Amino acid sequence: MGGAETPFSRPESMPRFKGMTTLLHWNGVRMRTTHVAADPDDLALRAVTLPASWEDEAAIALLQLSASTGALRLSSEAARWLDRLTSLPALPGDSVGSAGLGAALAAALLERQMAPMAPLWQGQVDRRSGFVVNLAAFVQEGDFNGEAFVTLIRLACSALRRLHAVNGPMLNGELPLFDGPAAATPEQEAQGGPAGTLLLTNLDSCLALMGLDYDSETGRDAACYLCWLATSLARQGAGPVPLPPVSCPIPGLEVTGRQIRDEMEDTLPDLPNRVLIETGFSQPGPVDALLGVEACGLAPIFSPLRADGTLRASALSRLAHRGLTLEGAFARAVLGENPLPQPGPDAHLLMHRALTGFVDRMPARPDPASPLPLRARLERGVRRPLPARHGGFTQRSAIGGHRLYLRTGEYEDGSLGEISLTPGRESAMVRGLLESVGQAVTIGLQHGAPLAAYVEQFAHTRFGPAGTVEGDPVAAYASSLLDYAFRALSDSYLGKRLPDSAPEDPHVIEEDPMLPLDIPGDLPPRERGRLRLVS
Repeated sequence: MGGAETPFSRPESMPRFKGMTTLLHWNGVRMRTTHVAADPDDLALRAVTLPASWEDEAAIALLQLSASTGALRLSSEAARWLDRLTSLPALPGDSVGSAGLGAALAAALLERQMAPMAPLWQGQVDRRSGFVVNLAAFVQEGDFNGEAFVTLIRLACSALRRLHAVNGPMLNGELPLFDGPAAATPEQEAQGGPAGTLLLTNLDSCLALMGLDYDSETGRDAACYLCWLATSLARQGAGPVPLPPVSCPIPGLEVTGRQIRDEMEDTLPDLPNRVLIETGFSQPGPVDALLGVEACGLAPIFSPLRADGTLRASALSRLAHRGLTLEGAFARAVLGENPLPQPGPDAHLLMHRALTGFVDRMPARPDPASPLPLRARLERGVRRPLPARHGGFTQRSAIGGHRLYLRTGEYEDGSLGEISLTPGRESAMVRGLLESVGQAVTIGLQHGAPLAAYVEQFAHTRFGPAGTVEGDPVAAYASSLLDYAFRALSDSYLGKRLPDSAPEDPHVIEEDPMLPLDIPGDLPPRERGRLRLVS
Protein backbone atom coordinates (compact mmCIF):
# COMPACT_ATOMS: atom_id res chain seq x y z
CA MET A 1 0.00 0.00 0.00
CA GLY A 2 2.11 2.80 -1.26
CA GLY A 3 1.40 6.48 -1.19
CA ALA A 4 2.18 9.44 -3.39
CA GLU A 5 2.60 12.91 -1.92
CA THR A 6 1.39 16.09 -3.54
CA PRO A 7 3.88 18.96 -3.75
CA PHE A 8 2.18 21.23 -1.23
CA SER A 9 3.43 22.35 2.15
CA ARG A 10 2.01 24.41 4.99
CA PRO A 11 3.04 28.11 4.82
CA GLU A 12 5.04 29.23 7.84
CA SER A 13 3.17 32.54 8.08
CA MET A 14 -0.28 30.95 8.05
CA PRO A 15 -2.57 32.50 10.70
CA ARG A 16 -3.70 30.34 13.61
CA PHE A 17 -7.08 30.03 15.34
CA LYS A 18 -6.52 29.27 19.01
CA GLY A 19 -3.48 27.20 18.07
CA MET A 20 -5.16 25.80 14.94
CA THR A 21 -5.11 26.67 11.28
CA THR A 22 -7.93 28.79 9.83
CA LEU A 23 -7.91 27.25 6.36
CA LEU A 24 -11.26 25.63 5.76
CA HIS A 25 -10.60 23.56 2.65
CA TRP A 26 -7.14 22.17 3.48
CA ASN A 27 -5.23 24.45 1.13
CA GLY A 28 -1.48 24.23 1.60
CA VAL A 29 -1.55 20.92 3.51
CA ARG A 30 0.82 18.23 2.24
CA MET A 31 -1.29 15.26 1.19
CA ARG A 32 -0.60 11.71 0.08
CA THR A 33 -2.63 9.02 -1.65
CA THR A 34 -2.65 5.46 -0.42
CA HIS A 35 -4.55 2.36 -1.52
CA VAL A 36 -6.32 0.43 1.23
CA ALA A 37 -9.40 -1.71 1.81
CA ALA A 38 -11.97 -1.35 4.56
CA ASP A 39 -12.06 -5.13 5.03
CA PRO A 40 -8.79 -7.13 5.28
CA ASP A 41 -10.39 -9.87 3.18
CA ASP A 42 -11.37 -7.44 0.43
CA LEU A 43 -8.98 -7.69 -2.51
CA ALA A 44 -10.26 -4.52 -4.18
CA LEU A 45 -8.21 -1.56 -2.94
CA ARG A 46 -9.49 2.01 -3.03
CA ALA A 47 -7.50 5.21 -3.30
CA VAL A 48 -7.68 7.46 -0.24
CA THR A 49 -6.06 10.91 -0.08
CA LEU A 50 -5.26 12.24 3.38
CA PRO A 51 -2.54 14.31 5.10
CA ALA A 52 0.95 12.96 4.58
CA SER A 53 1.62 12.60 8.32
CA TRP A 54 -1.43 10.39 8.88
CA GLU A 55 -0.98 6.63 8.94
CA ASP A 56 -2.76 4.05 6.77
CA GLU A 57 -5.07 3.10 9.66
CA ALA A 58 -6.66 6.54 9.31
CA ALA A 59 -7.33 5.85 5.62
CA ILE A 60 -9.05 2.57 6.52
CA ALA A 61 -11.12 4.40 9.12
CA LEU A 62 -12.21 6.97 6.53
CA LEU A 63 -13.41 4.15 4.28
CA GLN A 64 -15.49 2.76 7.14
CA LEU A 65 -16.99 6.15 7.98
CA SER A 66 -17.79 7.33 4.47
CA ALA A 67 -20.88 6.33 2.54
CA SER A 68 -19.24 7.19 -0.79
CA THR A 69 -17.88 4.74 -3.33
CA GLY A 70 -14.73 4.92 -5.36
CA ALA A 71 -11.73 7.07 -4.50
CA LEU A 72 -11.94 9.22 -1.36
CA ARG A 73 -10.40 12.51 -0.33
CA LEU A 74 -10.50 13.53 3.31
CA SER A 75 -11.03 17.16 2.37
CA SER A 76 -14.05 16.31 0.20
CA GLU A 77 -15.61 14.00 2.76
CA ALA A 78 -15.16 16.57 5.52
CA ALA A 79 -16.56 19.35 3.33
CA ARG A 80 -19.95 17.61 3.23
CA TRP A 81 -20.64 17.81 6.94
CA LEU A 82 -18.79 21.13 7.27
CA ASP A 83 -21.03 22.75 4.65
CA ARG A 84 -24.04 21.29 6.37
CA LEU A 85 -23.07 22.73 9.76
CA THR A 86 -22.13 26.14 8.41
CA SER A 87 -25.49 26.42 6.66
CA LEU A 88 -27.40 26.08 9.94
CA PRO A 89 -28.74 29.28 11.51
CA ALA A 90 -27.29 30.48 14.79
CA LEU A 91 -29.33 30.06 17.96
CA PRO A 92 -30.22 32.83 20.42
CA GLY A 93 -27.27 33.62 22.64
CA ASP A 94 -24.79 31.99 20.23
CA SER A 95 -22.03 34.43 19.33
CA VAL A 96 -20.13 32.12 16.96
CA GLY A 97 -20.56 32.88 13.28
CA SER A 98 -21.05 30.20 10.66
CA ALA A 99 -17.75 30.97 8.93
CA GLY A 100 -15.80 30.82 12.18
CA LEU A 101 -17.54 27.60 13.18
CA GLY A 102 -16.66 25.84 9.93
CA ALA A 103 -13.05 27.05 9.94
CA ALA A 104 -12.52 25.94 13.54
CA LEU A 105 -14.04 22.49 13.02
CA ALA A 106 -11.98 21.92 9.86
CA ALA A 107 -8.83 22.97 11.70
CA ALA A 108 -9.67 20.68 14.61
CA LEU A 109 -9.97 17.74 12.24
CA LEU A 110 -6.70 18.65 10.55
CA GLU A 111 -4.93 18.83 13.92
CA ARG A 112 -6.64 15.54 14.91
CA GLN A 113 -8.14 17.21 17.97
CA MET A 114 -11.77 16.39 17.23
CA ALA A 115 -13.85 14.54 14.64
CA PRO A 116 -17.59 13.96 14.23
CA MET A 117 -19.23 10.61 14.73
CA ALA A 118 -20.57 8.41 11.93
CA PRO A 119 -24.03 10.05 11.49
CA LEU A 120 -22.45 13.34 10.38
CA TRP A 121 -20.02 11.63 7.99
CA GLN A 122 -22.83 9.60 6.42
CA GLY A 123 -25.49 12.34 6.42
CA GLN A 124 -27.94 10.47 8.65
CA VAL A 125 -30.42 13.07 9.89
CA ASP A 126 -32.50 10.61 11.94
CA ARG A 127 -29.66 9.68 14.28
CA ARG A 128 -28.26 11.75 17.13
CA SER A 129 -24.68 12.73 16.36
CA GLY A 130 -21.73 13.91 18.38
CA PHE A 131 -18.00 14.55 18.40
CA VAL A 132 -15.01 12.55 19.65
CA VAL A 133 -12.40 14.73 21.39
CA ASN A 134 -8.75 13.60 21.38
CA LEU A 135 -7.37 14.83 24.71
CA ALA A 136 -3.75 14.13 23.80
CA ALA A 137 -3.91 16.49 20.80
CA PHE A 138 -4.21 19.47 23.15
CA VAL A 139 -0.85 18.81 24.84
CA GLN A 140 1.96 20.88 23.34
CA GLU A 141 5.51 20.49 24.67
CA GLY A 142 4.24 18.95 27.89
CA ASP A 143 1.62 21.64 28.63
CA PHE A 144 -2.12 21.23 28.20
CA ASN A 145 -3.63 23.99 26.04
CA GLY A 146 -6.68 24.72 28.15
CA GLU A 147 -7.74 27.75 26.11
CA ALA A 148 -7.94 25.75 22.88
CA PHE A 149 -9.74 22.92 24.69
CA VAL A 150 -12.40 25.23 26.10
CA THR A 151 -12.89 26.99 22.77
CA LEU A 152 -13.26 23.74 20.86
CA ILE A 153 -15.70 22.21 23.35
CA ARG A 154 -17.90 25.29 23.10
CA LEU A 155 -17.80 25.20 19.31
CA ALA A 156 -18.76 21.53 19.30
CA CYS A 157 -21.68 22.19 21.65
CA SER A 158 -22.83 25.08 19.47
CA ALA A 159 -22.72 22.92 16.34
CA LEU A 160 -24.63 20.07 17.99
CA ARG A 161 -27.36 22.39 19.30
CA ARG A 162 -27.79 23.98 15.87
CA LEU A 163 -28.03 20.55 14.29
CA HIS A 164 -30.53 19.41 16.91
CA ALA A 165 -32.72 22.47 16.34
CA VAL A 166 -33.15 21.45 12.68
CA ASN A 167 -33.09 17.64 12.89
CA GLY A 168 -34.74 17.21 16.29
CA PRO A 169 -38.23 16.35 14.91
CA MET A 170 -36.69 13.67 12.67
CA LEU A 171 -34.73 11.80 15.35
CA ASN A 172 -37.60 9.35 15.88
CA GLY A 173 -37.58 8.36 12.21
CA GLU A 174 -41.03 9.81 11.47
CA LEU A 175 -41.40 12.68 9.02
CA PRO A 176 -44.41 15.05 9.11
CA LEU A 177 -46.78 14.42 6.20
CA PHE A 178 -48.97 17.52 6.12
CA ASP A 179 -48.83 20.00 8.96
CA GLY A 180 -45.50 20.40 10.65
CA PRO A 181 -45.29 20.10 14.41
CA ALA A 182 -45.98 23.17 16.47
CA ALA A 183 -42.95 25.13 17.52
CA ALA A 184 -41.79 23.95 20.92
CA THR A 185 -40.89 26.28 23.71
CA PRO A 186 -37.29 26.30 24.96
CA GLU A 187 -38.41 24.40 28.07
CA GLN A 188 -39.96 21.69 25.89
CA GLU A 189 -36.86 21.53 23.71
CA ALA A 190 -34.68 21.08 26.78
CA GLN A 191 -36.84 18.16 27.87
CA GLY A 192 -36.80 16.46 24.48
CA GLY A 193 -33.50 14.68 24.99
CA PRO A 194 -29.85 15.55 24.54
CA ALA A 195 -28.77 17.41 21.44
CA GLY A 196 -25.70 15.27 20.99
CA THR A 197 -22.75 13.60 22.65
CA LEU A 198 -19.18 14.61 23.41
CA LEU A 199 -16.94 11.59 23.81
CA LEU A 200 -13.46 11.97 25.28
CA THR A 201 -10.66 9.62 24.23
CA ASN A 202 -6.91 8.98 24.44
CA LEU A 203 -6.75 9.83 28.14
CA ASP A 204 -3.67 7.74 28.94
CA SER A 205 -1.65 9.30 26.11
CA CYS A 206 -2.70 12.76 27.30
CA LEU A 207 -1.41 12.00 30.80
CA ALA A 208 1.81 10.57 29.39
CA LEU A 209 2.52 13.69 27.31
CA MET A 210 2.13 15.76 30.48
CA GLY A 211 4.48 13.47 32.43
CA LEU A 212 1.76 11.92 34.61
CA ASP A 213 1.38 8.22 35.34
CA TYR A 214 -1.95 6.57 34.60
CA ASP A 215 -1.80 4.47 37.75
CA SER A 216 -1.30 7.31 40.23
CA GLU A 217 -3.40 9.67 42.32
CA THR A 218 -2.00 12.63 40.40
CA GLY A 219 -3.01 11.09 37.08
CA ARG A 220 -6.51 10.37 38.32
CA ASP A 221 -6.89 13.91 39.68
CA ALA A 222 -5.85 15.35 36.31
CA ALA A 223 -8.30 13.09 34.47
CA CYS A 224 -11.13 14.12 36.81
CA TYR A 225 -10.48 17.80 36.21
CA LEU A 226 -10.44 17.38 32.42
CA CYS A 227 -13.75 15.50 32.52
CA TRP A 228 -15.29 18.06 34.88
CA LEU A 229 -14.24 20.88 32.58
CA ALA A 230 -15.79 19.23 29.50
CA THR A 231 -19.03 18.39 31.34
CA SER A 232 -19.32 21.91 32.77
CA LEU A 233 -18.99 23.46 29.31
CA ALA A 234 -21.51 21.01 27.84
CA ARG A 235 -24.05 21.76 30.59
CA GLN A 236 -23.63 25.52 30.58
CA GLY A 237 -27.18 26.88 30.53
CA ALA A 238 -28.67 23.38 30.20
CA GLY A 239 -28.57 21.89 33.67
CA PRO A 240 -26.72 21.58 36.96
CA VAL A 241 -22.94 21.56 36.79
CA PRO A 242 -21.05 19.05 38.94
CA LEU A 243 -18.74 20.29 41.67
CA PRO A 244 -15.09 20.59 40.62
CA PRO A 245 -12.49 18.13 41.90
CA VAL A 246 -10.52 18.98 45.01
CA SER A 247 -7.19 19.43 43.23
CA CYS A 248 -5.94 20.08 39.71
CA PRO A 249 -2.35 18.98 39.02
CA ILE A 250 -2.37 20.44 35.48
CA PRO A 251 -0.58 23.82 35.51
CA GLY A 252 -2.80 26.73 34.49
CA LEU A 253 -5.95 24.67 34.03
CA GLU A 254 -7.31 25.42 37.49
CA VAL A 255 -7.28 29.14 36.66
CA THR A 256 -9.19 28.40 33.45
CA GLY A 257 -11.74 26.38 35.37
CA ARG A 258 -12.20 29.13 37.93
CA GLN A 259 -12.80 31.65 35.14
CA ILE A 260 -15.41 29.39 33.59
CA ARG A 261 -17.23 29.01 36.91
CA ASP A 262 -17.26 32.77 37.41
CA GLU A 263 -18.50 33.27 33.86
CA MET A 264 -21.31 30.78 34.39
CA GLU A 265 -22.44 32.54 37.55
CA ASP A 266 -22.44 35.93 35.84
CA THR A 267 -24.13 34.93 32.58
CA LEU A 268 -26.44 32.15 33.78
CA PRO A 269 -29.55 34.39 34.14
CA ASP A 270 -29.05 35.79 30.64
CA LEU A 271 -28.55 32.43 28.88
CA PRO A 272 -31.55 30.77 27.21
CA ASN A 273 -32.64 27.32 28.31
CA ARG A 274 -30.26 25.28 26.18
CA VAL A 275 -30.54 21.65 25.19
CA LEU A 276 -28.30 19.30 27.13
CA ILE A 277 -25.10 17.89 25.61
CA GLU A 278 -24.10 14.55 27.13
CA THR A 279 -20.48 13.66 27.84
CA GLY A 280 -18.80 10.28 28.02
CA PHE A 281 -15.91 8.21 26.71
CA SER A 282 -15.49 6.68 23.29
CA GLN A 283 -15.42 3.00 22.41
CA PRO A 284 -13.06 1.44 19.85
CA GLY A 285 -14.19 2.51 16.40
CA PRO A 286 -13.18 4.21 13.16
CA VAL A 287 -13.39 7.75 14.59
CA ASP A 288 -10.67 6.94 17.14
CA ALA A 289 -8.54 5.43 14.39
CA LEU A 290 -9.05 8.54 12.27
CA LEU A 291 -7.77 10.68 15.15
CA GLY A 292 -4.77 8.39 15.66
CA VAL A 293 -5.45 7.65 19.33
CA GLU A 294 -3.28 5.19 21.23
CA ALA A 295 -5.95 3.96 23.66
CA CYS A 296 -9.71 4.46 23.31
CA GLY A 297 -11.63 6.29 25.99
CA LEU A 298 -10.26 6.03 29.50
CA ALA A 299 -8.50 2.69 28.98
CA PRO A 300 -4.75 2.40 29.59
CA ILE A 301 -2.37 1.94 26.69
CA PHE A 302 -1.91 -1.77 26.04
CA SER A 303 1.66 -1.68 24.76
CA PRO A 304 4.38 0.97 24.40
CA LEU A 305 5.05 -0.29 20.86
CA ARG A 306 3.28 0.44 17.60
CA ALA A 307 2.31 -2.25 15.14
CA ASP A 308 5.60 -1.73 13.26
CA GLY A 309 7.67 -2.21 16.43
CA THR A 310 8.57 1.45 17.06
CA LEU A 311 7.86 3.25 20.32
CA ARG A 312 4.64 5.21 20.65
CA ALA A 313 4.64 8.94 21.31
CA SER A 314 3.42 8.31 24.86
CA ALA A 315 6.31 5.94 25.55
CA LEU A 316 8.86 8.45 24.23
CA SER A 317 7.28 11.16 26.36
CA ARG A 318 7.39 9.04 29.50
CA LEU A 319 11.07 8.29 28.89
CA ALA A 320 11.79 11.98 28.38
CA HIS A 321 10.01 12.96 31.61
CA ARG A 322 12.06 10.32 33.45
CA GLY A 323 15.24 11.81 32.02
CA LEU A 324 16.04 8.74 29.93
CA THR A 325 17.27 8.57 26.37
CA LEU A 326 16.64 5.60 24.13
CA GLU A 327 20.18 4.36 24.79
CA GLY A 328 19.74 4.74 28.53
CA ALA A 329 16.40 2.95 28.48
CA PHE A 330 17.93 0.11 26.46
CA ALA A 331 20.80 -0.19 28.92
CA ARG A 332 18.37 -0.46 31.83
CA ALA A 333 16.35 -3.07 29.97
CA VAL A 334 19.51 -5.12 29.38
CA LEU A 335 20.28 -4.96 33.11
CA GLY A 336 16.83 -6.35 33.89
CA GLU A 337 15.09 -3.09 34.86
CA ASN A 338 11.87 -2.11 33.10
CA PRO A 339 12.17 1.56 32.05
CA LEU A 340 8.49 1.64 30.97
CA PRO A 341 6.45 -0.12 33.66
CA GLN A 342 2.90 -0.83 32.60
CA PRO A 343 -0.08 0.17 34.78
CA GLY A 344 -1.07 -2.30 37.47
CA PRO A 345 -3.88 -4.82 37.03
CA ASP A 346 -6.38 -2.63 38.92
CA ALA A 347 -5.39 0.70 37.31
CA HIS A 348 -8.27 0.66 34.81
CA LEU A 349 -10.82 -0.05 37.53
CA LEU A 350 -9.44 2.69 39.80
CA MET A 351 -9.59 5.23 36.96
CA HIS A 352 -13.17 4.19 36.20
CA ARG A 353 -14.17 4.70 39.82
CA ALA A 354 -12.44 8.09 40.01
CA LEU A 355 -14.17 9.46 36.89
CA THR A 356 -17.65 8.26 37.80
CA GLY A 357 -19.84 11.31 38.33
CA PHE A 358 -17.78 13.71 36.23
CA VAL A 359 -19.34 12.61 32.91
CA ASP A 360 -22.91 11.72 32.02
CA ARG A 361 -22.30 8.26 30.60
CA MET A 362 -19.56 5.94 31.77
CA PRO A 363 -18.51 2.84 29.81
CA ALA A 364 -19.00 -0.60 31.27
CA ARG A 365 -17.07 -1.14 34.47
CA PRO A 366 -13.94 -3.21 33.80
CA ASP A 367 -13.74 -6.53 35.57
CA PRO A 368 -11.46 -6.49 38.61
CA ALA A 369 -8.17 -8.11 37.77
CA SER A 370 -7.63 -11.38 39.61
CA PRO A 371 -4.29 -13.17 39.71
CA LEU A 372 -4.09 -15.97 37.22
CA PRO A 373 -3.87 -19.45 38.76
CA LEU A 374 -0.31 -20.70 38.74
CA ARG A 375 0.09 -23.86 36.76
CA ALA A 376 1.98 -26.68 38.38
CA ARG A 377 5.12 -27.03 36.33
CA LEU A 378 8.53 -28.58 36.73
CA GLU A 379 11.66 -26.62 37.34
CA ARG A 380 13.51 -26.21 34.07
CA GLY A 381 17.24 -26.77 33.91
CA VAL A 382 17.46 -28.55 37.33
CA ARG A 383 18.56 -32.17 36.91
CA ARG A 384 19.07 -34.66 39.69
CA PRO A 385 21.60 -37.17 38.34
CA LEU A 386 21.91 -40.69 39.64
CA PRO A 387 25.02 -41.50 41.68
CA ALA A 388 27.76 -43.47 39.95
CA ARG A 389 26.91 -46.54 42.05
CA HIS A 390 23.21 -46.99 42.63
CA GLY A 391 20.68 -49.67 43.35
CA GLY A 392 17.87 -51.08 41.28
CA PHE A 393 16.67 -54.36 39.83
CA THR A 394 16.57 -56.27 36.57
CA GLN A 395 13.42 -58.18 35.69
CA ARG A 396 13.33 -60.76 32.93
CA SER A 397 9.91 -61.68 31.62
CA ALA A 398 8.05 -62.71 28.49
CA ILE A 399 4.85 -61.26 27.07
CA GLY A 400 3.15 -63.53 24.60
CA GLY A 401 6.45 -65.34 24.07
CA HIS A 402 8.45 -62.14 23.47
CA ARG A 403 11.27 -61.59 25.97
CA LEU A 404 11.74 -58.24 27.69
CA TYR A 405 14.44 -57.08 30.13
CA LEU A 406 13.37 -54.28 32.48
CA ARG A 407 16.21 -52.55 34.34
CA THR A 408 15.80 -49.74 36.89
CA GLY A 409 18.11 -47.32 38.71
CA GLU A 410 17.30 -45.87 42.13
CA TYR A 411 18.40 -42.89 44.20
CA GLU A 412 19.63 -43.22 47.78
CA ASP A 413 16.08 -42.75 49.06
CA GLY A 414 14.80 -45.62 46.92
CA SER A 415 12.91 -43.48 44.37
CA LEU A 416 13.08 -44.33 40.70
CA GLY A 417 15.54 -42.36 38.56
CA GLU A 418 16.26 -44.52 35.50
CA ILE A 419 14.65 -47.27 33.43
CA SER A 420 15.81 -49.33 30.49
CA LEU A 421 13.65 -51.47 28.20
CA THR A 422 15.52 -54.07 26.15
CA PRO A 423 13.66 -56.66 24.06
CA GLY A 424 15.14 -60.10 23.50
CA ARG A 425 14.56 -60.96 19.86
CA GLU A 426 12.80 -58.13 18.10
CA SER A 427 13.42 -56.07 15.01
CA ALA A 428 15.74 -53.09 15.06
CA MET A 429 12.77 -50.74 14.86
CA VAL A 430 11.07 -52.18 17.96
CA ARG A 431 14.37 -52.31 19.87
CA GLY A 432 15.18 -48.69 19.04
CA LEU A 433 11.67 -47.53 19.90
CA LEU A 434 11.70 -49.19 23.35
CA GLU A 435 15.17 -47.87 24.11
CA SER A 436 14.07 -44.35 23.11
CA VAL A 437 11.03 -44.57 25.38
CA GLY A 438 13.24 -45.66 28.27
CA GLN A 439 15.69 -42.78 27.71
CA ALA A 440 12.86 -40.23 27.45
CA VAL A 441 11.26 -41.44 30.68
CA THR A 442 14.66 -41.39 32.41
CA ILE A 443 15.23 -37.75 31.45
CA GLY A 444 11.80 -36.83 32.75
CA LEU A 445 12.27 -38.66 36.05
CA GLN A 446 15.63 -37.01 36.70
CA HIS A 447 14.07 -33.58 36.06
CA GLY A 448 11.24 -34.12 38.53
CA ALA A 449 8.46 -35.63 36.43
CA PRO A 450 6.23 -37.89 38.57
CA LEU A 451 6.26 -41.59 37.82
CA ALA A 452 2.48 -41.73 38.32
CA ALA A 453 1.99 -39.52 35.25
CA TYR A 454 3.95 -41.97 33.08
CA VAL A 455 2.05 -44.94 34.50
CA GLU A 456 -1.26 -43.25 33.76
CA GLN A 457 -0.29 -42.64 30.14
CA PHE A 458 1.40 -45.95 29.25
CA ALA A 459 -0.49 -48.55 31.32
CA HIS A 460 -3.00 -50.65 29.36
CA THR A 461 -1.75 -49.35 26.00
CA ARG A 462 -2.17 -51.69 23.05
CA PHE A 463 1.04 -51.71 21.10
CA GLY A 464 2.95 -54.53 19.52
CA PRO A 465 3.08 -58.00 21.10
CA ALA A 466 0.42 -58.87 23.67
CA GLY A 467 -0.41 -62.01 25.61
CA THR A 468 0.26 -63.98 28.77
CA VAL A 469 2.99 -62.68 31.07
CA GLU A 470 5.62 -65.23 32.15
CA GLY A 471 8.33 -64.68 34.75
CA ASP A 472 6.65 -61.96 36.83
CA PRO A 473 3.58 -62.44 39.05
CA VAL A 474 2.70 -58.72 38.86
CA ALA A 475 0.53 -59.36 35.80
CA ALA A 476 -1.11 -62.34 34.18
CA TYR A 477 -1.88 -60.68 30.87
CA ALA A 478 -0.43 -57.57 29.19
CA SER A 479 -1.80 -55.73 26.19
CA SER A 480 1.70 -54.62 25.13
CA LEU A 481 5.32 -54.53 26.24
CA LEU A 482 4.84 -50.99 27.53
CA ASP A 483 1.71 -52.04 29.43
CA TYR A 484 3.62 -54.67 31.37
CA ALA A 485 6.69 -52.47 32.00
CA PHE A 486 4.83 -49.55 33.55
CA ARG A 487 2.45 -51.75 35.53
CA ALA A 488 5.52 -53.44 36.99
CA LEU A 489 7.03 -50.05 37.86
CA SER A 490 3.75 -49.01 39.50
CA ASP A 491 3.74 -52.14 41.67
CA SER A 492 7.40 -51.76 42.72
CA TYR A 493 7.72 -48.00 43.28
CA LEU A 494 4.18 -46.73 43.79
CA GLY A 495 2.82 -49.70 45.71
CA LYS A 496 -0.18 -49.86 43.39
CA ARG A 497 -0.89 -53.03 41.45
CA LEU A 498 -3.03 -52.34 38.41
CA PRO A 499 -5.52 -54.92 37.09
CA ASP A 500 -5.07 -56.71 33.81
CA SER A 501 -6.76 -55.32 30.75
CA ALA A 502 -9.26 -57.48 28.89
CA PRO A 503 -7.66 -59.53 26.12
CA GLU A 504 -8.57 -58.74 22.59
CA ASP A 505 -11.20 -60.92 20.92
CA PRO A 506 -9.59 -62.42 17.81
CA HIS A 507 -12.98 -62.78 16.16
CA VAL A 508 -13.75 -59.04 16.38
CA ILE A 509 -12.22 -57.16 13.48
CA GLU A 510 -12.10 -53.41 13.81
CA GLU A 511 -13.33 -51.72 10.68
CA ASP A 512 -11.14 -49.27 8.94
CA PRO A 513 -12.94 -45.88 8.95
CA MET A 514 -12.35 -45.64 5.20
CA LEU A 515 -13.77 -49.10 4.49
CA PRO A 516 -15.85 -50.67 3.16
CA LEU A 517 -16.07 -48.68 -0.02
CA ASP A 518 -19.42 -48.22 -1.71
CA ILE A 519 -18.61 -50.58 -4.59
CA PRO A 520 -21.29 -52.66 -6.33
CA GLY A 521 -21.00 -56.32 -5.50
CA ASP A 522 -21.73 -57.84 -8.94
CA LEU A 523 -19.68 -56.23 -11.65
CA PRO A 524 -20.02 -57.36 -15.25
CA PRO A 525 -17.02 -59.30 -16.55
CA ARG A 526 -14.52 -57.15 -18.34
CA GLU A 527 -14.10 -57.90 -21.98
CA ARG A 528 -10.68 -59.06 -22.94
CA GLY A 529 -8.95 -56.60 -25.19
CA ARG A 530 -8.00 -57.72 -28.66
CA LEU A 531 -4.67 -57.01 -30.25
CA ARG A 532 -4.91 -55.46 -33.67
CA LEU A 533 -2.00 -55.11 -36.03
CA VAL A 534 -1.69 -51.86 -37.95
CA SER A 535 0.52 -51.76 -41.00
